[in-house]
Amino acid sequence: MPYKVNISIDDVSPHPLSSVKVIDNCYKIIDDFPLAKFTLFVPIAYWRTMEYTSTKGPLSIEEHPDFCQYLKMLPSENFEIGYHGYYHGIPGKSNNDEFQHLSMAEAINKFNLMFDIVEKAGLSEVFKPIFRPPAWRMSAAAIRAARDVGMKILALSPDDYATAVYCGEDKSFMNVNYYNVNPPWKPLRFFEKTGVVYHACEWDKNYLNLQKVDELRGFLKGAEFDFCFMEGVT
Repeated sequence: MPYKVNISIDDVSPHPLSSVKVIDNCYKIIDDFPLAKFTLFVPIAYWRTMEYTSTKGPLSIEEHPDFCQYLKMLPSENFEIGYHGYYHGIPGKSNNDEFQHLSMAEAINKFNLMFDIVEKAGLSEVFKPIFRPPAWRMSAAAIRAARDVGMKILALSPDDYATAVYCGEDKSFMNVNYYNVNPPWKPLRFFEKTGVVYHACEWDKNYLNLQKVDELRGFLKGAEFDFCFMEGVT
């Protein structure tokens, strides 16, 4: 039986250093593998407040029509879009961890903020009910909230630093995807269900740059596998 392979890209946003430019490199993969499938995770109002990557305010997607139009025009046979938080971080405290400490009510409010902006942006039919929490961390209460608001798939981490925050609640969610490849920290290799993670942010060592494109193409060439969207590796 061939392996199943999904490629996901985190932090696709209107940020100038974490943008749709990464999708140009996705198309280089598609040139060689026309059936390639990518899951793009979008923070709905990306706001980095720490270090040199900070912006003056949140980059709410409905205020960036060119970005929204770009997402609408992506070929549906190659791309699907999932949710990746509201701000992604905790303004003034962290660029990550937005969902790590939330109560259920706070998490439901965050999800509703995301849904409202996606609707205003005209992207409700584009986004799928798939959620990857920023930095893979979300509280047990936030996991319950995700279920209540209609998320169908959680894309999580199998690593201790993240699972400790889940407090076992992830085990009761119907459909959970745990990634298993994250170059350079978790190198390219096949699993029965292979979830390969890259980032859109150019400052990240996991950014899908041209070198990583070449590595991925070389890894996939000649192998027996099927591409699939997130549901297929869950």
